[in-house]
Amino acid sequence: MDKSLAAEERNNGLNDEALLARLGYKQEFKRDFSRIELFGLSFTIVGVVQSIAAVLLFSIPYGGPVGMVWGWFTCCCFLIVVGLAMAELGSAAPTAGGLYYWTFTFSAPRYRKLMSWLIGYVDTAAYIAGMASVDWGVATQIMAAANIGSDGAFVATNAQVYGVYCALLVMHAGMASLATKVIARLQYFYIFLNIALFLIVIIALPVATPKELHNSSAFAFGHFKNTSGWGNGYAFILSFLAPAWTVAGFDTSVHISEEARNAPRAVPFAIMSATIVSSVLGWIVNIVLAFYMGSDLDSVIGNPIGQPVATIFFNSVGKTGTLAIWVFMIITLWMTGMDYLIAGSRQVFAFSRDQALPLSSWLYNINPHTQTPVHAVIFIAVLTILLGLLSFAGPLAISAVFTMNIVCQYIGFTTPIIARWVGGQKFVPGPFNLKGISGPVSFVASAYMIFMIVVFMFPATPGPTSQSMNYTAVVVGGTIFLSLGYYFFPKYGGRHWFTGPVETIGHSQQPEGSTSSHEDEKGGGSSEH
Repeated sequence: MDKSLAAEERNNGLNDEALLARLGYKQEFKRDFSRIELFGLSFTIVGVVQSIAAVLLFSIPYGGPVGMVWGWFTCCCFLIVVGLAMAELGSAAPTAGGLYYWTFTFSAPRYRKLMSWLIGYVDTAAYIAGMASVDWGVATQIMAAANIGSDGAFVATNAQVYGVYCALLVMHAGMASLATKVIARLQYFYIFLNIALFLIVIIALPVATPKELHNSSAFAFGHFKNTSGWGNGYAFILSFLAPAWTVAGFDTSVHISEEARNAPRAVPFAIMSATIVSSVLGWIVNIVLAFYMGSDLDSVIGNPIGQPVATIFFNSVGKTGTLAIWVFMIITLWMTGMDYLIAGSRQVFAFSRDQALPLSSWLYNINPHTQTPVHAVIFIAVLTILLGLLSFAGPLAISAVFTMNIVCQYIGFTTPIIARWVGGQKFVPGPFNLKGISGPVSFVASAYMIFMIVVFMFPATPGPTSQSMNYTAVVVGGTIFLSLGYYFFPKYGGRHWFTGPVETIGHSQQPEGSTSSHEDEKGGGSSEH
């Protein structure tokens, strides 16, 4: 890291503590994340190459190369706008609570407790579903490697995949419980490995792919093949699912903000750099795949390996080369799961700090040895293991869980962005301030996410049956219904005791220079504490 940058971050340590005090919280974590390390965590969670490997199946049927290349490009333009809106909020109020805290801050006093409660539960559910999708992806990729290594003789059962999935979650829980300083330093290695995998893919495919599998630029950039059953225009929109699943998790660095130095600048830097870099690198990967995947798209999708990217590699670099690359795929996707669990545990810690979750008194705990929320890590890991049991109900059930991750994220992102403009509360910008374009950016970001929420609810093919229906609406609706049921439950429900963000620092304890109250920071709205 540049010495001047390191000095700046050290000098801002007291400012970070003062800002957190103005938001109502005492400093409990160690601030060991630099802005580069925070970027590393966000970049690793996106996991460009390994994530594309997991979702390419959702690009090819919806337009072939055009869906892969131009669907990615178009969607990422909107995703960068979402990143801008989220970065502005993260700069203004960098706290581990993130989405639900912002929702409370900017919503009208009449609705802020209910909306904060709802978004807190939706965001928690998003992280549990996200962990399930990542670790299920790692497990299936391990099984794909076993299939390749056995020349197709080994085909994993659902029980075998679930067993590996559980083992992965136990490993992730151990790694995510490490000290903040260790986790932060690991991000340099993670950045290196992700960039190395990107370079391996974009170099190996052009060099090793047989000539008969090379595609022309007209094919790579202009061949449109729609096998989804939907009309061509809507099929192209459905190709957005792959980049939307890949370039996501805009709030992950926000949840680590109480462990970052110079958080009001580090958080927007991490969000925007990870979003832009991942969008560009992902577009390049899709272009390379389009050039060297061959023209028989049906064989790429239908190969017994079960992973389109693995099939492309196998056709290009053979069994040994594919296994070598696939090991890197598995390792990097495993790293994605570790960092995702870290971010999710901070969301659970913050929400329990504000006494909203069952077992809050147990979850609101910092381990004295690692200075990390180990109880929150265990909580997410156990619920994710239980959620994985839905895989035994069939592929539609587990697919709905994966889609639920993005839908819940988008609900959580959109709500505070809109509340900022309609809640009637004062917004005090941080160092990252969009100024005159803030309104248009918020409008475009919200409109895109609301539209994509609807798209994610549609089935993969028209005229669905019980065996092809998209059950995302059921699992997302169930999450919202249960959280609202808990809130309005007679006598014991959250409406009787949840007050929103709870101050953990008295005004007399605030660091020098921190004179404004928690309510002032919320924009002068009436207090409901």
